[in-house]
Amino acid sequence: MSMSQAQEPSTSLHIRPLTPTIGAEILDVDLARFDAQMIADIRATLLDYKVVFFRDQNLTRAEHIAFARQFGDLEIHPATPKDQEDPEVLRIVHGPDSRGSENMWHSDVTWREKPSLGSILRALELPPVGGDTLFANMEMAYENLSDEIKQKIEGKIAVHDISRVFAKRLNKKPEELHELYPPMEHPMVRTHPETGRRALYVNGAFTSHVKDMEPQESADLLAELYRSASNPEVQCRFRWEVGSMAFWDNRASQHFAASDYFPHVRAMERVTIAGDRPFFDPAA
Repeated sequence: MSMSQAQEPSTSLHIRPLTPTIGAEILDVDLARFDAQMIADIRATLLDYKVVFFRDQNLTRAEHIAFARQFGDLEIHPATPKDQEDPEVLRIVHGPDSRGSENMWHSDVTWREKPSLGSILRALELPPVGGDTLFANMEMAYENLSDEIKQKIEGKIAVHDISRVFAKRLNKKPEELHELYPPMEHPMVRTHPETGRRALYVNGAFTSHVKDMEPQESADLLAELYRSASNPEVQCRFRWEVGSMAFWDNRASQHFAASDYFPHVRAMERVTIAGDRPFFDPAA
């Protein structure tokens, strides 16, 4: 369902949609001065638009963390240096010595037993042009699938593996990572725990295979499902400015950080909110 068809959330916020299907800017707020009503309204808007954006937010790290904590417990990512102050913050920095590598459609940390609810990303330093982030509505991606494919994947399980991405980045063998983060099984179609809506829940970064399916059939099916995020009609694209922030619902969207700015510097900080175990409700 597109946002033009959905009921607008009841809120006092000033909302400007980016597209008919996903994404909205929330204007005229100061996230350093939140209150309970603002938090409730932002959560409601996030559920409807999948990702919300804020401009001109000059938050400190402590304020970034405090805002994110209003939505739940916070995660610590294994890529965060062990001696870093504020371990809840994941720095994502690329420049002349590091080409951006988040340029594929993915949902964060699906290799966890309980993948994240969502993340709040803050822009600190940006290239002169480029470095946009794209977001895809995976509920609409699911709706757009043929009835045949929907029937084929309903109730099916896919395996998600941290080593597909982080073995190389963390310079560890897959077996080492699996001791801490064993491959996880999640439903290929996920029921959203707050809205009850269905979303496609496989991604090209972390999903390794479909459980109990022949390898070639699994690879072919996943390749077709991954393409569903690449439809511009289920996407929005955000052009960052210093002080911009994005808050996405990891349970209902995927994102793609365009790595088109090398060798310029792009520095971001992310705080991630812990989620719950994905499930599929056939009655929903």
